[in-house]
Amino acid sequence: MSITNWLKAERPRGKLLQRGATALSDAELLAIFLRTGTRGMSAIDLACHLLNEFSSLRNLFAADLETFSHAKGVGTAKYVQLQAVLEMSQRYLAETISRQDTISSPQDTRLYLKSRLRHKPHEVFAALFLDNRHQVIKFEELFQGTIDGASVYPRKVVKKALQYNAAAMIVAHNHPSGIAEPSQADESITRRLKDALGLVDIRLLDHLVIGDDEIISLAERGIL
Repeated sequence: MSITNWLKAERPRGKLLQRGATALSDAELLAIFLRTGTRGMSAIDLACHLLNEFSSLRNLFAADLETFSHAKGVGTAKYVQLQAVLEMSQRYLAETISRQDTISSPQDTRLYLKSRLRHKPHEVFAALFLDNRHQVIKFEELFQGTIDGASVYPRKVVKKALQYNAAAMIVAHNHPSGIAEPSQADESITRRLKDALGLVDIRLLDHLVIGDDEIISLAERGIL
């Protein structure tokens, strides 16, 4: 059935207006972005096709221009628009957390870090440097590794924290596998970082491990 034959309230745009964006599936959200389909495919059909071809929204956002443009119904213009949407969402979240105490707004902080790291095809270790009111001074990617892991050097982390005159930090890294469960190495580096930063009176507030659908806090696990 063509999307034009749907009841208005069940079309993606109408559904969003009536129920909010969270009520929409990935395919419905993507269909709104695409606006139109292609020959023989509605916007929702095309969205479903793209999600099937790329396996997930994460892979779709992470695709390079060449890979993206080979997909049916999209090209350079849609790639540019998609990357702009991604960057705008990251800037919105960055501005949001920069105005807040990160401790009183943990959900916004997690959403921001997830938006920055989840789509990375390799492991990335990053940090939020915070002032004494726990407001963000700087976000920075510190280490990059292969899909198997990243080498994290506490001395370099401490040096960066002193450079930004940070009073506290939240660190995070992604698991490209999509599974957020921390490894023993994750727990070990967390303890080493806490000890190293403690020597210069900088608090490590949390270490977040980011997967596809879950973010695990090592502070909540009792590691910090």
